[in-house]
Amino acid sequence: MRFSTETERLEAFSDGVLAVIITIMVLEIRPPGAVTFAALHDALPSIALYALSFVFIGIYWNNHHHMLRASEGIDGAAMWANLHLLFWLSLVPFATEWLGKNPTAVAPTVVYGAVLLMDAIAWTILQRTLLRVNGADTPFAKAVAVDGKGTASIVLYVLAVAIAFVAPALADAVLVAVAILWLVPDRRFEAMIWRSKSPE
Repeated sequence: MRFSTETERLEAFSDGVLAVIITIMVLEIRPPGAVTFAALHDALPSIALYALSFVFIGIYWNNHHHMLRASEGIDGAAMWANLHLLFWLSLVPFATEWLGKNPTAVAPTVVYGAVLLMDAIAWTILQRTLLRVNGADTPFAKAVAVDGKGTASIVLYVLAVAIAFVAPALADAVLVAVAILWLVPDRRFEAMIWRSKSPE
């Protein structure tokens, strides 16, 4: 397997978009108006949610890098699927700021969970699109044959959105659990990448 210049360009573009998303999120955190620890306490929900969203974006960046490196190439459908993923990821700053300002409210919690759910669905679509590019009987296909964490994440996101209507704090805990689930990177593609770097 040799890395495609097409996938490298797509990865570079996506890296730029993800960097902007993180920048927007941190710029939305406003420092307290007063110079006391009590004033800082009021900003803690926004800071905590920024940290959670940062972790989620970092997870996508990490796994996006590995998945594109493992792919033999891309096509037009994969490019649109990638843009679809970036669209939903670009809504994370909006959802983060709204929930950060209203940490116990139902609607912002539902929207935040729904955006993360759509991120996960968009990721699955991109993965399926790249599977068609690589073919059914390929190392890439074998790597994505079992996607336990991906499926579990979608189920947990749906659960979090449903719970948010009655218990926003519990929904937040479910979302944190998903982040913890992904702190260990998706290693399905790493073996493929290392084999491609080894001398023939």
